[in-house]
Amino acid sequence: MADYSYCNNVLEKSVSGNFTYVDTTSEASMASASVFMFVLAGFFFNLNLFGGLSNVGAILGPRVRLLFTSSLSLFLPVMSYLFSEAKNTATVGVKDVIEARMNVGQQNADLSFMAGVILIWMLLVELIRKKVDEIAMRGYSGTIHRAGRVAWLGGLVFFNIHSSGRRAVFGVLWVLCATKLVQRIAFTEVGKRSYSCGKNPRIITSYMSSSSSDDDDDDSEPKPQPQLQPRHHQRLEMKKRIIQQQGSESEDAMLKLCRYIVMGEEDLDVKATADGYKVRDTRDSLVTVGDIWLCDDDERKFIGDELRRLSLSFALFKLLRRRFEHLPEMSAVETNECRDIIFKGLYGKEGAAAVFEVMNSEINFLIEYYHSVVPVVLASPFFFLANYFLLPVVVAGVCLMTVILCGGGDVQYIFGSINKDNSVLSSGILNTTICLLLTATKMASSFFGIINLAVTFLLYTIYVYEEVWEFFVFLLSNWFAVSLLCDYVAKRRNSAFRAFLRCVMRVRRCFSSHPRHSSSFKQFSALNLRWPPLNLAMPTALMQLLVSTKPVPIQVKHSILNSLAVHCGYVVHPHPPTPLPNDAAAAAAAHRLLISNGTSGLAAAAGRTDDQLQLPRACKSDSIAELILIWHIATGLLERTSPPKKMSESTRDHFIVATTLSRYCAYLVAFQPDLLPDYSEKVEELFVDMKTELKDRLGCYHYYFSQGRKRANAIVKGNDNNKKKKKKGSVHEGAELATLLQDQDYDNNSMWKLLAEVWTEMVVYVAPSNEEERIMAHKNVLWQGGEFVTVLWALMTHTGITRDRHEIAVQNHP
Repeated sequence: MADYSYCNNVLEKSVSGNFTYVDTTSEASMASASVFMFVLAGFFFNLNLFGGLSNVGAILGPRVRLLFTSSLSLFLPVMSYLFSEAKNTATVGVKDVIEARMNVGQQNADLSFMAGVILIWMLLVELIRKKVDEIAMRGYSGTIHRAGRVAWLGGLVFFNIHSSGRRAVFGVLWVLCATKLVQRIAFTEVGKRSYSCGKNPRIITSYMSSSSSDDDDDDSEPKPQPQLQPRHHQRLEMKKRIIQQQGSESEDAMLKLCRYIVMGEEDLDVKATADGYKVRDTRDSLVTVGDIWLCDDDERKFIGDELRRLSLSFALFKLLRRRFEHLPEMSAVETNECRDIIFKGLYGKEGAAAVFEVMNSEINFLIEYYHSVVPVVLASPFFFLANYFLLPVVVAGVCLMTVILCGGGDVQYIFGSINKDNSVLSSGILNTTICLLLTATKMASSFFGIINLAVTFLLYTIYVYEEVWEFFVFLLSNWFAVSLLCDYVAKRRNSAFRAFLRCVMRVRRCFSSHPRHSSSFKQFSALNLRWPPLNLAMPTALMQLLVSTKPVPIQVKHSILNSLAVHCGYVVHPHPPTPLPNDAAAAAAAHRLLISNGTSGLAAAAGRTDDQLQLPRACKSDSIAELILIWHIATGLLERTSPPKKMSESTRDHFIVATTLSRYCAYLVAFQPDLLPDYSEKVEELFVDMKTELKDRLGCYHYYFSQGRKRANAIVKGNDNNKKKKKKGSVHEGAELATLLQDQDYDNNSMWKLLAEVWTEMVVYVAPSNEEERIMAHKNVLWQGGEFVTVLWALMTHTGITRDRHEIAVQNHP
């Protein structure tokens, strides 16, 4: 048998002798605290390790954030209570207590071992909780709460620890907490005062209005502009050359002439006015989308298409932010210009995938701006150097100063006291761990001691991991990539900077799974509301957790963009899109406005009027949510009873468009009613009525046990055994619509083409909105990772398709 005499001495000196408590009640609470902290540390470790390996984004998933925010809201008060318990019920007798009070300054008068462990946990959790704290560019509500926690922890450290060595160790941890607090305050202040962050929407508004007037002057008659910098003269000359060589209508010209600001607002010469800002001068360091697209062939090859499209996304993000900041909507000049850029410059030259890549990146910029946990919003080479290289040096100096001050200025004494006053360090962490493992089966104190040591080690590891991972998230972020690109374009051919940019881009390619939060959409089928996996009796929030997610098919992207191109007055075929003549464009837009909710679209595609097609009465409802449910039921029934017989490529595309958009629109009705044009309470009532009608129509047996074609037939026929008088709602109307579509004289494949057109028109009708309530609803879903309909809303906002209440308007294309 092993000799435990050495371990007994080690544990008596360090851990075991300090873990036992006077009464069993406090012992149970401390043991519970150890187990709770072990579980919490395990969750944090799992979040950082597995979440970090699969996601290099700067935001945290909404469900994970909600879980940890709820847990950490109770952490400080609970642990403060346990700290007080551990402090007051340490293993000392009454005589020892009296002696301790008479010998203030000796180790006996200091905190007990367990109280110190709890205090370390509190400090470490405060350091790593930034993982769930958003960096706000305005407001101090979260920062005030954090400041209160840091002040409380500082009081616990400096008023309860008396030995110099222990105070130095705890003091360093507290300094790190205080540093993180100061960082957050600095981020907020810099962001709030910056022309590129907090003040950016008004700067962009002023710039766009002033540059529009400058363009008008240039087009009418050239005027001397001595205030322009050399690169702006170069832009004007390049603009004239492009118009002469390519014509202003070519695809490349649309992007080479684009005046949208990417970066450089800090160098604008502006003056505050009653309406915002007045741009008095543009500086040479201002970088626009046109500057990036004007690069020569060698530079374009080096930059790559991904970075160029990312710069356009960043410029569009700045334009769209104005809608979230309650500023005026885009002018007709802006929307016309943006319309050409998107439909001719992107869609016409690079296809639907490129357009949605740009729009997805734009929404991701919005998500990270409002809900980032990493300071990517302030990304720049200078901030990268200052925050991740210079600041650690300063913090290290402050920590060293804190250690010296804890020793009264005696450097030799304090570094000796650190090892002497901290029992685990004096015994050796490795020796203490081995002894705890050897005696864990014999002593309860050793068992819980190893748990405490494991928790502390995990928390330290998580903190180091978070710091390293934040560095890489910042380095690989889209914000930093755009900043590097703009610096490269502004400074040109700097070999060292070029090498650094090349290295960053190579590392980014290794993490090709950079999150695209809004490039996927939810799929929800009302016909599958049964157990498993969904049940009508489930709360809506629980049902939402079980809804599947899938990438947006390329067929859906093509279908939507084709529809939007016609809305905006472009000829889709032949490719690329070209503007229609004014009269034809107006006629096409007027025609599309009539069929935008989808119901008339089916009749028009079938070559009949609504009356000739004999659509059900409810299909003419003014409620878009009711229309969605009716067509969703009909599409789901046809998917099961009349799938495409000969799956050609075109038929497969139509089938994918119809079924996926049907399920996504049903998801919006069920879980995101605020994003629909209808009043949200009305939408919720329609969904509840649909669930009730579906259960009544199916009956108990078919509801819980049938599936596929059998279930669809039961919905069409209804429950004959149910003698109750049932209200005929969306399920009944959907079943009638499915039967009507099957009875028409066109083939099965043509039916799926019509359904694809209907659902495309439906989602095009749902997405645009100019109402403040709907705009704020889109902003509110950003913390959930965004929605596909938000991507469509942004696209339509840029291209001038808006809705006031239920009326869609398309700004005229000149």
